Amino acid sequence: MNLADIRALVESDFQATNQMILDRLKSDVALVDQVGHYIVAAGGKRLRPMLVLLAAKSMGYEGSDHAKLAAVIELIHTSTLLHDDVVDESSMRRGRETANELFGNQASVLVGDFLYSRSFQMMVEVNNMKVLNILADTTNQVAAGEVLQLMNIHDPEVSEEGYYQVIERKTAILFAAATQLGAVLTNASSQIEKGLRTYGLQLGIAFQLIDDALDYAADAEEMGKNVGDDLAEGKPTLPLIYALTQSNSDGQAVIRAAIEQGGLDDLDRIMSIVKSTNAIEYTYQAAEKAVKKAIDALTPLPESAFKTALVELAKLSLNRNN
Repeated sequence: MNLADIRALVESDFQATNQMILDRLKSDVALVDQVGHYIVAAGGKRLRPMLVLLAAKSMGYEGSDHAKLAAVIELIHTSTLLHDDVVDESSMRRGRETANELFGNQASVLVGDFLYSRSFQMMVEVNNMKVLNILADTTNQVAAGEVLQLMNIHDPEVSEEGYYQVIERKTAILFAAATQLGAVLTNASSQIEKGLRTYGLQLGIAFQLIDDALDYAADAEEMGKNVGDDLAEGKPTLPLIYALTQSNSDGQAVIRAAIEQGGLDDLDRIMSIVKSTNAIEYTYQAAEKAVKKAIDALTPLPESAFKTALVELAKLSLNRNN
């Protein structure tokens, strides 16, 4: 199965989710409409909302709240992108200018707040306290993860453990919430709910690992963003952390200086060190382990085309180039 095959399983629900997102972007404030539609129209795989739909359908869900919660997850994600690009001073995302580059930092932050609050209006409509608890805790953890990442910038002493703490909170926990919500909507057993949450968490970890590997292994056209963005920000991700431990004293000095100072003055040399220490391969191996954990976590689920799609989606995460 490819991504199109997987999406086809939930196509009508997927379209309902997209329409709901567009409807809820509407505001009587023109700039909100403009910025919100700009970033949503940028596309992306809509992977997180797809996970909500697939998880719910894997447990036989027949209602419509899964589409609403899928839209909620996407709006939360989109709001974090708007804020992230301001914090990271990014100029390119998904192959085009970021909203902050086009509209300015103030507009991006404020429209991000609008989308974030809109998502809470929508989740209340589901009228399920457990759903609210999951999403409230998740958004709080995402915010904490962003602060934790900010603290780690320009710090060459960040360990692998510290790196994983960031990506679990900043990225993986929203994946985990997406799949857990599918179980909650169907009143699934605690075993299945735990399995779906673990699946989402491990898939999110794998997704971020591959993303961080691509920052040193792909080109800008493939990725849809600038190569070396993490390095430019002085952000210690796993390829750089591993390369630092495996290189000689000269290489370590170069990497440390790059993390501490940021910028791309030594990009070519850093790329060479990352390659020579097999840091990309190491990062991909870590992603493969996470994907295996994700797939294993689906064992309690009943067999269905939707469960198969979740398995295949995890495998596909290892082969993407953007």
